[in-house]
Amino acid sequence: MHVNTHGLRIYLASRSPRRRELLQQIGVGFDTILCRDLPRGELAVDETPLADEAPLAYVQRVVRSKAENGYRIVQWRKLRRQPILAADTSLDLDGETIGKPRDADDAKRILTRLSGRTHRVLTAVAVSLDTRIEMVVSISEVRFRQLLSTEIARYVATGEPMDKAGAYGIQGYAGIFVEHLAGSYTGVMGLPVCETAQLLRRFDYPL
Repeated sequence: MHVNTHGLRIYLASRSPRRRELLQQIGVGFDTILCRDLPRGELAVDETPLADEAPLAYVQRVVRSKAENGYRIVQWRKLRRQPILAADTSLDLDGETIGKPRDADDAKRILTRLSGRTHRVLTAVAVSLDTRIEMVVSISEVRFRQLLSTEIARYVATGEPMDKAGAYGIQGYAGIFVEHLAGSYTGVMGLPVCETAQLLRRFDYPL
């Protein structure tokens, strides 16, 4: 693990444990801010895909909203001025946006659709400081081997798919499903560390 020796920090507008681990891996010091930190009545980010919204447009819209929400939290709570990082991950399967499963049955349906096929994983990362927002998008191609219905059911029963886009975590048991990956492994996890580091540098965060 890279050690943060300069003492600078950012705000992470995410509750994802994977994103926290990946930031720690590259030595980024951070404080977590969440939507519940907003004043009552403020709307949370709407992660419902719009009609005819392409997967790329979807992740870009959602991550921008998350970054803007983070800025509102910092303003509302009168927190110290420092960069805010937000991220969003979704799958593109034949032009359709696939997010987190609603329940176990939905997770089984998603994994059945991914079986034996290639899909794209889109992870958008946005950094904001005051009213300035910059964004990068990592796009990776992942191909699953043919999955048995019994192993899909066994995997869903672990509970691992339930909070993950596409109903799987590549860093977990679902790693045995992945036949081919072209792109960013950490991007598929939820935070592409190469692109994230480059983005933070544009905000004078030393990495």
